[in-house]
Amino acid sequence: MLIEFIINSFVVLFVVLDPVGVAPIFAALTHGNTETYRRQMAIKGTVLSAVILILFAFLGHFLLNALGITLDAFRVAGGLFLLLLSIDMVFARQSGLRSTTKRENQEAEHKEDISVFPLSIPLIAGPGAITTMMLLMGETAQQPLWISALMAVLICELLLILFILLMAGRIIKIIGETGSNVISRVLGILLAALAIQYMIDGIKGGFAVA
Repeated sequence: MLIEFIINSFVVLFVVLDPVGVAPIFAALTHGNTETYRRQMAIKGTVLSAVILILFAFLGHFLLNALGITLDAFRVAGGLFLLLLSIDMVFARQSGLRSTTKRENQEAEHKEDISVFPLSIPLIAGPGAITTMMLLMGETAQQPLWISALMAVLICELLLILFILLMAGRIIKIIGETGSNVISRVLGILLAALAIQYMIDGIKGGFAVA
């Protein structure tokens, strides 16, 4: 069961974080800057994303309890949210779920530090990633071993993202924008199936309690 949870968590987080989709945006935002600048932004943005996702993983359920929201209700809402995100990925389009507005892009282009915005939020630690971490934490049943495994998976995912960001320029030259969109579409289909499963589990759990 634990091995299955680890594999599932790795796949889910890889799909939601979509490092291949983030790479071309990062490359565009840092175009014309030095290698040192790109490395600093990639490292800082990844570390900040780790802090945000870990905080929501551990504190998210306290927030739900404070608001009187059950985990099953959150599964349904989170599943619906991830379904919308998957639709964007399949059709290779950007929406407010994990993208920036035109004015935000213009602001980012003139900022010296893009690690917080838009790299960390919303590109890496966006609403989809936060929702996913809270849902996965709910599946650990507060077992220390499972929680440790989830944290290890998250760190591995973020290290992978960091590597891809550092290699963004070369990766885009190899696969091109079309290749990036193809990968995102495939991942989007997997995310859609996962989102539906979350909704089904939430509805079943809600009726079981009732």
